[in-house]
Parts: sequence; structure tokens; C-alpha cells
Amino acid sequence: MPPPFVSAVSHGAYEGTLRALIHLLKYEGVAPAARPLGKLLLHAISQIEPRLPADTVVVAVPLHPAKERQRGFNQSEQIATEAIAEMRRTTGKERFKLERNALRRARPTDSQFGLTARERRRNLKGAFTVAKAEAIRGKTVLLIDDIYTTGATARECARTLRAAGASHVYVATLARAQRDGVAHWNAEQFVTTPVTFHSGGSTLTAS
Repeated sequence: MPPPFVSAVSHGAYEGTLRALIHLLKYEGVAPAARPLGKLLLHAISQIEPRLPADTVVVAVPLHPAKERQRGFNQSEQIATEAIAEMRRTTGKERFKLERNALRRARPTDSQFGLTARERRRNLKGAFTVAKAEAIRGKTVLLIDDIYTTGATARECARTLRAAGASHVYVATLARAQRDGVAHWNAEQFVTTPVTFHSGGSTLTAS
């Protein structure tokens, strides 16, 4: 069955320096890591930008409120914010609008780690709800997340957005977990210029 989104793009595989950068932000709370990650995300988005209308709405995959309070932030929303800011800095264009809290987690879900693709889909079924239908009705939505693993999260979010009236959904992530799954998950691969990030005396380069 084809996915409920048009296509999905990512910067690269979930390994090496890209994985380290994501972990710095997501698990260690190193806020400055969001800016270089935003640059990488923007490089991925640039693959599909010509197909996105001017009124495209950007929606970040939400955390459950309890999880977001525990972590202190939503990493997907942070990288989406930085990607939009980077576009403004480098092109002078205000192309997209981030619609905060348009999509919400209706219930907490178990960790997806270690689950099969079928278990992931079952775990996420009905987990999301649209809180701002008027903001996405009839619009193209660009869904942002940090990692694309099996696609269960992207599919369920896209299904929910389409059911609420979104005309089309595209997905952009920083990383994909499948090394050779590009054709399988209907995505397009993109290789970017290396981006260097300095933290605590160490240097990381994501390419």
C-alpha cells in the first residue's frame, strides 16, 4: 500500500557524525546543535522545495506533553525552526511557516525501539490528532522529524493530517535508519556539503 505522503527526503544515514549530532541535541540537551542540524535539514528540503507551494505549512512531529516536559523541548520543532531561519538567512526568503501545535499526540506511546514495523504501526495507531484543522485544511504540509526508521510515525502523522483536510503531505527528516531502503520507502537521497559543529573542544563534521 502506498504511503499517505507524496515523498520523503533525508540528509543521510543515521550513523557516524550525523547520529552524534542528533544525540547531542536530543539526549544531551546541547541546544547549539540545533543550528547545524537545521542546515542539514534545509539541504534535504531543497530537493522538494520546487514542488512545494508558497503557502506550505511546516508541522513538526509532536512529543507527548509529558515527554516534552521531561525533555524540555521538542527536537523536531527545534530543527524545523532552525531550517526555516537558515533559509531566511541564506536566501532572504520567508518561504514556509511553522505551525506550532497543529499536530498533537493524543496519548503516550511505548518506545519504538526494538519493535517490528507492524508493532510500530500498532503502537502509533490513533496516537495523533490535529488541533488546528483550519491551519492545514486544503494546504500542503511539510512534516518534519529527526529520524525516519520504518516510516510508521511519518505514515500515521500523514494519515492524520490528510484526514483533517491537508491536500498533500511531504516528509523531511535529518536521518534515515535504512542504509539501502531508499526505493523501499519512496524517498530521495541527497548528499550535502559537510557541516562542522564545535562543542566542548571537539569538532564534528556531518557529511
